[in-house]
Amino acid sequence: MDMRADLLIVGAGMVGSALALALQDSGLEVLLLDGSPLSVKPFDGQAPFEPRVSALSAASQRILERLGVWDGIVKRRSSPYTDMHVWDGSGTGQIHFAATSVHAEVLGHIVENRVVQDALLDRLHDCDLGMLANARLEQMRRSGDDWLLTLADGRTLRAPLVIAADGANSAVRRLTGMATREWDYMHHAIVTSVHSSKAHQMTAWQRFTDNGPLAFLPLERDGQQDWCSIVWSTTPSEAERLMALDDDSFCRELERAFEGRLGTVLSADPRLCVPLRQRHAKRYVAEGLALIGDAAHTIHPLAGQGVNLGFLDAAVLAEVLLQAAERGERLADVKVLSRYERRRMPHNLALMAAMEGFERLFQADPLPVRWLRNAGLKMVEQMPEAKALFVREALGLTGDLPALAKA
Repeated sequence: MDMRADLLIVGAGMVGSALALALQDSGLEVLLLDGSPLSVKPFDGQAPFEPRVSALSAASQRILERLGVWDGIVKRRSSPYTDMHVWDGSGTGQIHFAATSVHAEVLGHIVENRVVQDALLDRLHDCDLGMLANARLEQMRRSGDDWLLTLADGRTLRAPLVIAADGANSAVRRLTGMATREWDYMHHAIVTSVHSSKAHQMTAWQRFTDNGPLAFLPLERDGQQDWCSIVWSTTPSEAERLMALDDDSFCRELERAFEGRLGTVLSADPRLCVPLRQRHAKRYVAEGLALIGDAAHTIHPLAGQGVNLGFLDAAVLAEVLLQAAERGERLADVKVLSRYERRRMPHNLALMAAMEGFERLFQADPLPVRWLRNAGLKMVEQMPEAKALFVREALGLTGDLPALAKA
């Protein structure tokens, strides 16, 4: 027989898990399913850093605090940063952002994705929410007023409302024919963790090179501030060359590309190389269906904002569904779900456009564009109000915030 629920969340990653927790007291029968075992490994504070990290904003922190997750993150490992320093490697323009400019303690926290995920799973295991591990989706179709999902092992699930939180290559989006606009950045990102001879000073560093941006994001372990997570965006051919280098040669190349701002790069953990592709769903919703997080949009990792957009998606969708349930509305109605789309799509598109503009601006070769770019950085550096506006945007505390993210 079919397993039934009021609402199915496909994908128990960071965003899907956050949505499930936001709905835990809704009175709805929520079932969260994922192809992984959904188990939590004991955390080893001396273990190497995971290569994939997120720059969690103040808005994301508030959401995670209210979901009872933040303490689980902090007790594992997180790295607050108070400043951001950005400069153009092809000129003299540079700009410095500080949390103190808006009377904030920090700009955000660099946290390994695995740490966030395990803290979320800890909370989920403490709740009454239904969870289905090792559940890989193979088919999905309409059946009356419901969606009928068939898993790889033959089990079937039925629900009037399905939320796709299953990532950039969403099976739900593919199986339901939800269209996207996509384009390739023609860049790959090399990600790893590196040990430097100088402390990072709780600062996120970013240099725009001729081939793409290079970010050093601060990591902290046992109070030591000499580790950073790097995201090095470059052309596919250059990425292939860098990935083929031995560790010592890679560290020397990295040190040169970063202009030695943090001294000698002493060592590097194993590297990952990720092709960069931007995509955005033409619609976030359909009858009985909503896309959130990377299933709806993926952006350039330039500012580490991807998961922050996803957490806001989850918080807004939960708010819309809870309000509709109080009014006795049918949650699967596209008119209800469109309220979520109207609140989140403009914000996501605006940030995606801004990141695209930055990426194109700093890749421009013509001399006049380089001159304007450097002049612009120098001008903004002398405008405290403009810098404070940027900082507030980075904190994620502007615009149409859901209740979970408000002070």
